[in-house]
Amino acid sequence: MASRADNIASNLSLANFSKATELKNRIWFTIGALIVFRFLSFVPLPGVNPLILETLYSKTQGGILDLFNTFSGGGLQRMSLIALGVMPYITASIVVQLAASLHPALASLKKEGESGRKKLNQYTRYGAVLLTAIQGWFVASGLEAYGASSGLQAVVMPGLVFRISAVISLIGGTMFLLWLGEQITSRGIGNGTSLIIMAGIVAQMPTFIANLFEGGRSGSISGFTIAGLVALLVALILGICFFERATRRLLIQYPKRATQKGMMQADRSHLPLKLNTAGVIPPIFASSLLLLPLTITQFAGNSVSADTKLGSFVIALNQYLAHGKPVYMVLYALGIIFFSFFYTAVVFNPEETAENLKKNGGFIPGIRPGKNTATYLDHVLTRITVIGAAYITIVCVVPEWVIAQTGVHLFFAGGTSLLIVVNVTVDTITQIQSHLLAHQYGDLIKKAKLKGRMR
Repeated sequence: MASRADNIASNLSLANFSKATELKNRIWFTIGALIVFRFLSFVPLPGVNPLILETLYSKTQGGILDLFNTFSGGGLQRMSLIALGVMPYITASIVVQLAASLHPALASLKKEGESGRKKLNQYTRYGAVLLTAIQGWFVASGLEAYGASSGLQAVVMPGLVFRISAVISLIGGTMFLLWLGEQITSRGIGNGTSLIIMAGIVAQMPTFIANLFEGGRSGSISGFTIAGLVALLVALILGICFFERATRRLLIQYPKRATQKGMMQADRSHLPLKLNTAGVIPPIFASSLLLLPLTITQFAGNSVSADTKLGSFVIALNQYLAHGKPVYMVLYALGIIFFSFFYTAVVFNPEETAENLKKNGGFIPGIRPGKNTATYLDHVLTRITVIGAAYITIVCVVPEWVIAQTGVHLFFAGGTSLLIVVNVTVDTITQIQSHLLAHQYGDLIKKAKLKGRMR
């Protein structure tokens, strides 16, 4: 059943869009900022040969670098200034959220409201700088070592100077993206950081479509396979849209109070619990943990001998943890399920929610306030998380199985990428509807002449 907000949004007139000057300015600002982001992805690091780098990157596909490269819009493949994208900030944000749920001092900051939120955001930025510096140093060092072992030197002048300059450049690029994301959030439309990630993923779409139809033209991919892939993408997108908007609404009853007419009236509201409370964090964590050993072994593969125990172990690990392999898909599914429950427990605290309801005089009909309410909320959340974890697992594992069966590279259309694109798109459209709704109400107020007169 559609809510009242959905009914109002469905009756919005897009004819008012041309009159909403502020909304148009916000949209144009967002588009301009995303264009700047795309230009930066083509600016290489100082001291790097892009042509040789392309050859080296093609030898390490399938690892965690593919995940970072997709989120940065191909910036890692070209080793641009924004090669790491906003992934260090996302990782630092997750770590700070986990620490705020476990550490008493950070938990008290979380309860301080706006001031505490600003401090936690500042800690997140510091963590992002630290992670960018560490990742940048390892990327620069690995690029030098791997290039030398392969006989292809992508770094013009290897050494300490290159590593330091690469780290400084990567930190500057990542911090600029964070600033750009904050500007989009405040002066544009939608969440800036999420839009930057989505823009990086969508930027890979033309290449994916071109390769798909080129394979159909050359005969390497059959027309039936192409039609099946398109149908699969449509089905996955529709399924994500349905499940991401699905909520379990719990009825909240408040005590009766006197109205202006002297009548006693009881207030009712609903506590919405999302089916997928953890969002896109479970597949990102699971894929990162699985692909990290694969990336390390790929970089170390040329420096070990296949006749040794270490060499045979590296080769076996690369074979079992490759995309589409049964062991990889099973571990991937188990990782998604584990992180779905783990992160849901981090972001939603039933005891805190029950305590807030009790302070405000609210209660769930048939459930006593306090501990019983917390137990009931935990029970309901666990049941819907089972469905949410199963949904994320299917969305993420099915593309992996398709890759194994067809041999078509679907990293752009992977489960994690589709989840991010659909979620960000729905959130942005919702904000646009909110601006149109506010503009429509403003017009109604002007027509009704409800504005106070200047005296």
